[in-house]
Amino acid sequence: MKVEANKVVQFHYSLSDSDGNELENSKGSDPTAYLHGHKNMIPGLEKVMENRELGERFSAVVAAKDGYGERVEGSEQRIPIKHLMVPKKARLKTGMTVPVQTDNGARHVTIIKVGKFNVDVDTNHPLAGIDLHYDIEVVDIRDASAEEQSHGHAHGVGGHHH
Repeated sequence: MKVEANKVVQFHYSLSDSDGNELENSKGSDPTAYLHGHKNMIPGLEKVMENRELGERFSAVVAAKDGYGERVEGSEQRIPIKHLMVPKKARLKTGMTVPVQTDNGARHVTIIKVGKFNVDVDTNHPLAGIDLHYDIEVVDIRDASAEEQSHGHAHGVGGHHH
């Protein structure tokens, strides 16, 4: 079976930057699951997954423009600490990546400066401007259910839960 539109794909991965520094991986956890062809994944990663086969292991580089985009200079903003989605007693530090509630849902930002009531943040995605180096193992491919197709995402382990 191959990765194609309306297939639920589960995969394990490790993600590194161009210097070989590991940024994240799925080792020791459930595989990541997504519904192929429904824009549930960064565009470059979905493109390199196309036509891969069950059990296939491969490496791929996703250019920044096809991942989280290029960095946009001047994307700093001052926001009240109360809008951060962190525990009230959290110790905030420069360089931390934290979720903030926006009108479009949660978004990750990087703290530039911490004040008493506000924080200055960089609103670029933390991985913006970085070419992403993936090592991937496709561990499951199945037909999506009618419900998954109508909802536009995978359900169950590694996917979305209602």
